[in-house]
Amino acid sequence: IWFPLLHGSNGEDGAIHGLLKFTKKPLVGCGILGSALGMDKILMKKIFSYLSIPQVNYLAFQNHNLSDNSVKNDLFHKITSKLNLPVFVKPANSGSSIGISKANNKSEIIEAIEKAWEIDSRIVIEEGLDVRELECGIIGNLKLFTSEIGEVSYSTDWYDYDSKYSMDNKIIIPADIDSQISEQIKEISIRSCRALNIYGFARVDFFLEKISNKIFLNEINTIPGFTSKSMFPMLWKASGFNINQLVAKLIDITSDL
Repeated sequence: IWFPLLHGSNGEDGAIHGLLKFTKKPLVGCGILGSALGMDKILMKKIFSYLSIPQVNYLAFQNHNLSDNSVKNDLFHKITSKLNLPVFVKPANSGSSIGISKANNKSEIIEAIEKAWEIDSRIVIEEGLDVRELECGIIGNLKLFTSEIGEVSYSTDWYDYDSKYSMDNKIIIPADIDSQISEQIKEISIRSCRALNIYGFARVDFFLEKISNKIFLNEINTIPGFTSKSMFPMLWKASGFNINQLVAKLIDITSDL
């Protein structure tokens, strides 16, 4: 049985899954299609929009020539006419917040677009809200099961690369949220995974807007972190599976396919 735990390009985007498919051996996780859709923020968001799954307001740009200043100025005007500041500028295909920037004015937005463009010619711009970061684990195949809901509390301005791998973060499991919100998160987690053909295991990330208490789906990680400070194993430990039991469970459900 193959158990891929590779992050970033070629690891989470379905490329390694396609290679391993030729071996005709079982693979832990969701395979080519779910991995590719889960990695690509533009396609993922378009599908969620079609299904009326709540997301923050966003714009998507692809295949623009950003070496042309007039193109960058045009993108800036489109962004500020449709989205409230601040905004988050993201490469469509990336992980661990690599290439992502928070921008509050024109110079920061232009710089953020250039930074994201170095990683991917397809870019997502999201409206920035004052939020709490909540996460839910998923395992299963024909039937999907959800973990307890966890919250990451961080001291930085936003959940960037450095804060994601910082020891200073406070992990709260279960998250201190209303039971109705918890059930909403679990329901959306399963529905969104089904929409993208994601199964096996995944971590679904949410925003909870502080002022409105509204839930927004952020993204799905088809290969969640498995380190000692990763949320996914901690979520399942709080749900009754230690790391050994969790790995055994994932291999069992893969063997049943």
